[in-house]
Amino acid sequence: MQIRKDLQTYIETSILPSYEKNDLGHNLEHIEYVIKRSLNFASTIENIDYDMVYTIAAYHDIGHYIDAKNHEKVSAEMLLADEKLKDFFTDEQIKVMSEAVYDHRSSMKSEPRSIYGKIVSSADRNVSVNGPLKRTYAYRLKHNPDSTLDEIIESSRQHIMDKFGEKGYATEKMYFDDPDYKIFLKEIASLAKDKDEFRERYIKVNNLKGKTYNKK
Repeated sequence: MQIRKDLQTYIETSILPSYEKNDLGHNLEHIEYVIKRSLNFASTIENIDYDMVYTIAAYHDIGHYIDAKNHEKVSAEMLLADEKLKDFFTDEQIKVMSEAVYDHRSSMKSEPRSIYGKIVSSADRNVSVNGPLKRTYAYRLKHNPDSTLDEIIESSRQHIMDKFGEKGYATEKMYFDDPDYKIFLKEIASLAKDKDEFRERYIKVNNLKGKTYNKK
């Protein structure tokens, strides 16, 4: 698989640097992870456009720093409004890419409208248990600064159970065979069920042991 060099140069110089504005869970490291997984999943599909797959993955969280709760909509609008993309894609391709970005969240009730949406949605799944522990902490520290550490830990645990536990919304709508994700789901669901074990690992992963937490 090959990505157009001029497209890759544009993305790397003009789009990816914007991820420095995002939180830990949606930073450049995460985007590079999603790009890699997207291209791997795409390789199993005939007649797929790798330039589109790459671009969708690169844009999918770009608007997170603007509106975290609605970042899929903001990111899709940013892609659609990027006039430079017309140098590389047709209007129809840009429309499909924008829809794929909009459809990427695992919490979406409906399925993605195209195979491109299914690719980025599947690629966006974590396969490391420590990832969600770091992301939930970073998010709550930023958006709930007056919460106590105990409240942050329990809120994070409940969110992880809702997302990855039995019948969690992220356990469905996985559109590719991913053994690593299956193992991850078992591990994180088991961890979230045990409050004490969850708390111990959460504190260790986020380097919170021994820190003074002056809230309330």
